[in-house]
Amino acid sequence: MSVKHYDWVAHHANMRGDKVAIVDLDTGTELTYAELDQRASKLAAWMQSKGMAKGDRVAILAPNCPEIFETAFACAKIGAICLPLNWRLTVPELEYILKDSSPKLLISDVKFAREANELVSLCKVALELQLDPENANCSYATNVAAASTEYEAALCHHDDVAMIMYTSGTTGHPKGAMITFGMNFYNAVNLGLPAGVNSNAVQLVVLPLFHTGGMNCYANPILHAGGRILLMRDFEPGRALAVLGDPQLGVTHFFGVPAPYQFMLQHPDFPNTDLSRLQTAGVGGAPCAEAILRGWIDRGVALVQGWGMTETSPGGTMLEAEDALRKIGSAGKCLLHTEVKVVDDDGTELPWGEVGELLIRGPNITPGYWNNPEATEKSFVDGWLRTGDAARFDDEGFIYIVDRWKDMYISGGENVYPAEVENVLYQLPQVAEAAIIGVPDERWGETGKAVVVLKADQQLSADDVVAHCLQNLAKFKVPASVEFIEALPRNATGKVLKRTLRDQYVDASQPAIT
Repeated sequence: MSVKHYDWVAHHANMRGDKVAIVDLDTGTELTYAELDQRASKLAAWMQSKGMAKGDRVAILAPNCPEIFETAFACAKIGAICLPLNWRLTVPELEYILKDSSPKLLISDVKFAREANELVSLCKVALELQLDPENANCSYATNVAAASTEYEAALCHHDDVAMIMYTSGTTGHPKGAMITFGMNFYNAVNLGLPAGVNSNAVQLVVLPLFHTGGMNCYANPILHAGGRILLMRDFEPGRALAVLGDPQLGVTHFFGVPAPYQFMLQHPDFPNTDLSRLQTAGVGGAPCAEAILRGWIDRGVALVQGWGMTETSPGGTMLEAEDALRKIGSAGKCLLHTEVKVVDDDGTELPWGEVGELLIRGPNITPGYWNNPEATEKSFVDGWLRTGDAARFDDEGFIYIVDRWKDMYISGGENVYPAEVENVLYQLPQVAEAAIIGVPDERWGETGKAVVVLKADQQLSADDVVAHCLQNLAKFKVPASVEFIEALPRNATGKVLKRTLRDQYVDASQPAIT
């Protein structure tokens, strides 16, 4: 049997077809590699029968479920581009993404039927399939079941785009980071090797699959290696602990942003959960508090910290478990096949100890942003990706992320760009000026604080501001607090001094990034 080099599932279907690849913990569905490959082949054949070809986009709006992987692998078979959608976003936010990417097909879970119907109409999407785990006659199930497994395979290469993941943009509009087949492969190597990923690996996946952390830390690397992933649709700390401690499930790998680790740490079942089978527990997306690190170490689990971005697929750096306490606050060292450096505003590389912007390059780095050459050009310099993070090296070569080079902050593992939120605040007719800053939060790592200047003789409450934001933004982007002041601090050129605001509203002992 001949298998295309990028079709991991087809390879494992040929080598170990009876092995379980995916378990849906919410429905009890189990798919072997042979079944996963067959379903992906059927979906690929159905898409081709509808005129879809290499380069066409396929959007999917669904909670964690096997169908997301079926869609991704089906797209790979015919060279289409998978577009996982963030179901936390509002219809206007999703509308922008779909109009920017122009998918030919929208696959949506019945849970999001209202949103999907609006989007199909607003964005003129030609094809639609609906998922319903409780209805065997839903359009996705019936069309996949009836389809042939025969399709014309596309010849794809490392530089071809496999997926587009939209991230919040500095201009207020999201940007579609292009994820290539090569990026996925090198991420499987870069993250998989130090995490001990092999065909015996079993991961509990709780992060949403529209997020690079859910898809690629370590789900895709584990499927690449022929292991098994367990999908959970909604994270609940007690249930997650029960899964981690279940000897029948045998979970060896877990990845999360700091918040899930904190919630499990605080759960009454944590002290008595058997965590002995957990080989690698990765944490990223935001700085991890020392109390969380020590709490898990006390249970015999040293959290593997790291730094990365959607644009780095996402692995960029990793702090080995044995250095977790010795190098508190460090993001570790760069991963295999990856280079990093710290530069000043002029692009001059800085010596260890000095703070500058972190740049990264390697085969795991995005080639740019979909339909946005301007953003692509601004993000790269001489082949290096500008990360937007301020960093330094210590005298042992360990990297520390000390601040945001840009204004972006991370709340619960989600990137939030203040410009996007500020644009929404300016929609309020009472608002004269507005600025958003990230401030420390014990639960989410950081949350937004809105600092607002009202027009003369205008009135507005904090509740009014929050209510307006909830109508126009995903909840994680909505400011957790609002301050009203007479004027924003500005420099001589009129630029808002966000550092001054942070100094005013953030205790010096609690920096936004440590």
